[in-house]
Amino acid sequence: MAQRLSSNCNVRLWRSEIPHAIYEHERDSSTVNLFCAVSSSNMFGPFFFAEKTVTGFVYLDMLQIYLMAILKVTMPDNIFQQDGAPCHFQNEVTSYLNDEVPIWIGSGGVIPWPARSPDLTLLDFNVWGFVKDQVYHPPLSKTIPELKSRIIPALGLIDVNMLANIWQELIYRWDISREGSYIAHL
Repeated sequence: MAQRLSSNCNVRLWRSEIPHAIYEHERDSSTVNLFCAVSSSNMFGPFFFAEKTVTGFVYLDMLQIYLMAILKVTMPDNIFQQDGAPCHFQNEVTSYLNDEVPIWIGSGGVIPWPARSPDLTLLDFNVWGFVKDQVYHPPLSKTIPELKSRIIPALGLIDVNMLANIWQELIYRWDISREGSYIAHL
């Protein structure tokens, strides 16, 4: 799993399984905004945003056009969880989720969620680190199409067994958190 070692205005350094190996990644290199959702047995996405900034309206469009159409067919009785990113709790987004999803977890949701709690959101504590470890290796991507062509197969490596394992880890983290214990070390 990749870990962010340090950053400054120009470079981010990541380490992988070889701790002495350092790969430089220019901060202002090609970047993409993407959305993925996961359940204990399915990966939904990636959805690549065309916009450079994901606003509440852009996020709402993605929910309406892409995600909810898929979830209504594949998982009609889902509980939807999102983190505390500002676009997730814009008024129109929360109104839409209140109308469309019986139970959703997040800022303004039926079940409130701690803002920006990456240790309790499985995409943050596991999936994105795994994907970054697969994507950011030399030679680094120089264009957005090249970056996307690395992200898609990296997400494809996440199979049902891996999802089941990280879901079990998520439940364990939730239990520890409910007991009031500190979980940043996990």
